[in-house]
Amino acid sequence: MAKTFEGSFTQQEPLSQSAVDAAIAVLQSGRLHRYNLAPGEVGEVAQLEAEFRDWQGCGYCLAVTSGGQAMQIALRACGVTPGDAVLTNAFTLAPVPGAIGAVGARPVLVETDQNLRLDLDDLERKIRASDARVLLVSHMRGHLCDMERLMAICDAAGVAVVEDCAHTMGARWNGTRSGNFGKVACFSTQTYKHMNSGEGGFLTTDDADIAARATILSGSYMLYDRHGAGPPADAFAEARLEMPNCSARMDALRAAILRPQLATLDENVARWNARYRVLERGLAAQNILSVIERPGEESPVGSSIQFRLTEFTKAQCQALLAATAARGVELKWFGSVEPTGFTSSHHSWRYVNAQTLPETDRILATLFDMRVPLTFSEADCQQIAEIIREAVAEVAASPDTIPAPEAEQAVACE
Repeated sequence: MAKTFEGSFTQQEPLSQSAVDAAIAVLQSGRLHRYNLAPGEVGEVAQLEAEFRDWQGCGYCLAVTSGGQAMQIALRACGVTPGDAVLTNAFTLAPVPGAIGAVGARPVLVETDQNLRLDLDDLERKIRASDARVLLVSHMRGHLCDMERLMAICDAAGVAVVEDCAHTMGARWNGTRSGNFGKVACFSTQTYKHMNSGEGGFLTTDDADIAARATILSGSYMLYDRHGAGPPADAFAEARLEMPNCSARMDALRAAILRPQLATLDENVARWNARYRVLERGLAAQNILSVIERPGEESPVGSSIQFRLTEFTKAQCQALLAATAARGVELKWFGSVEPTGFTSSHHSWRYVNAQTLPETDRILATLFDMRVPLTFSEADCQQIAEIIREAVAEVAASPDTIPAPEAEQAVACE
């Protein structure tokens, strides 16, 4: 009888006792708003901002309510206005083009290459063909493109780069942290990211003017002197009167539970990568399956893994979803015509003008994705890889398999 995996793909590790104690202390104080401080108190949010700034190695850090809000604020702070064209990946999650749409701008989608990175040749073409002066680059599923070449292209064309680092908190390219290449970086602390506060995020930058505009946009009520990693007061001279208040502040409770997680983040990156390597080796043993190639310059965070089955038909892809789900392994497939859970393609984003992206469509048609929670052991990862290998072989041997209708349903996790 075939083995079945019994673990949960959506279960997070419990928060540490230090995080629980910090949360209780905030709750007992009653002061959850970031600016509601006792005399002489620095506050959890300001301390978190300073700690994340130092860990990231950037000039300024702003804590906000979500990664999506960080992206919207970053775009506004970079001067994006309604009707502007903004470049971004064709392969990403809906909050990325959603952030562009939310500020009234027009997403210009850039093709994806076979290793799930931004196609830099197409980026050059799209820069020439559009009037875009901002690129919101999504390091989708933790895959960093050639960041030196990307920055050379954008700098030469006068294009400001905003990095979406929701999947690359802790990753590096040639030794430089993800987020420290562009003008602004955005991070997420949503439950399925690398730190867990339910929802939350950061914006980081070395530009004092952008940091000031972002702080006012987040809703500082002119209390910007209570930030732990903000620019000097003179940077706010114009921003404080020009930027609207978008009420996107992080609260003290979320900051309190994130600070202990930040202290162990580097350790957790190593744990994710150990699990990723087990899965990568196990999946590579199935020659029908193509694991995404990792360049030597990249130091990733292996919190998810992707693979392609380039010879599979749509019916076979659907059959694989059903076969692995029946054995307890929850895959996501980017080839579905309808958005399922947190998985979607550019065809589903009706707030984006329809665009022709044949390379991205070809890649998504046979692309599978799987989360790698830290609740999995390395032995779990070995078993999961074995189940996937066996399911791929079974489906490949039965090319006419027609899956049940529910096979297209994806697990609702990012």
